[in-house]
Amino acid sequence: MYDYLKGIITRQIANYIVIDVGGVGYKVFTPNPYKFKTDLETKVYVYNHVREDENSLYGFSSEEERDLFLRLIDVKGLGPKMAITILASCSLSGLVDAIDRENILYLKKIPKVGEKLARQIILDLKGKLASIENPESDTDELSLALESLGYKTADIKNVIAKVDKDQSIEDQIRESLKLLLK
Repeated sequence: MYDYLKGIITRQIANYIVIDVGGVGYKVFTPNPYKFKTDLETKVYVYNHVREDENSLYGFSSEEERDLFLRLIDVKGLGPKMAITILASCSLSGLVDAIDRENILYLKKIPKVGEKLARQIILDLKGKLASIENPESDTDELSLALESLGYKTADIKNVIAKVDKDQSIEDQIRESLKLLLK
């Protein structure tokens, strides 16, 4: 079992990256391959999925993302390819929040997730994701939202430090905009 690969990302394709580790290129399926920078040494947390007809690597930018993936593939009727699709479609904090609040509509907006699978995900994972927190995800999401509105990086960093991180992302954006307009 591999825990992580540390090497240089040489290629980014729609659903995977190629990471060169000691002269060997590993094809690693990932939710968002463009999150990784090419031509830089990078640590990719991995899961090795082995079946009689398949031996695939799935990679993640953080241990929290990998932990959530592992919880998702334990859900009845949900395999690794579907779990990657789910992680690619929403933020970690949004997904954990949707599961804990039993928000079936949020889950059904994810491609290939219908009512039955959404209910199964909630049934199997509700209350079991407290250990999976990604405080950087909200901060990243907040800074991306503010950048898209045209604010400067320096101003964004100053405001993010003052915002209460225990709020929902929507409330964080509102509070940030109030601070930026002062």
